[in-house]
Amino acid sequence: MKILFLLFFLFLSASADIKKTLYHLYQAKQYEEACREGLKVFQEHREDEEFVSLYAFSCLYADYIDRLAIPISVLKNSEEARSNAAYFSVIMMQKKLLYHALIDDYKLTELKLPTTDHVLSTVYDLYAKASHERARSYYTFKNEQNDKIFYKLYIENSDKTKKMVIEVYYDTIMTHRHIYW
Repeated sequence: MKILFLLFFLFLSASADIKKTLYHLYQAKQYEEACREGLKVFQEHREDEEFVSLYAFSCLYADYIDRLAIPISVLKNSEEARSNAAYFSVIMMQKKLLYHALIDDYKLTELKLPTTDHVLSTVYDLYAKASHERARSYYTFKNEQNDKIFYKLYIENSDKTKKMVIEVYYDTIMTHRHIYW
């Protein structure tokens, strides 16, 4: 009986440690590392919605949008979890639709989707409003709240996969480069 209790205590302690580790990585803005570490132990902690949300937000900010699919499906038992799942779903759908529009000339003007504060949502909304009368190799959009911020959207051709790139500029200085496929 003592061994069973000790094993249960060690399991709870390990569970708390991984959440604490992920939280510290997240707080330090080491999103890629937090996403990688969370992925390693995801199956053991998929019932813990705090862990799943922390993992998913880490992956979101590390630009690993496709890793949100499973967290979206398991975040369902609390209001906050469902809200997070809906947030991730919107961003993932916007990424897929924007990529589809750029690669396949799909028209987004008829679609009305919710929006978020994520860069993908911002660029999606700006792209959907833009005129697409002529083909372009890239698009530039000004941020509607801050005219010093603008975005450059284009497709980068690599060996196997076309990648969608969003560059964020403040004045003339690139501050972020997001790559999605």
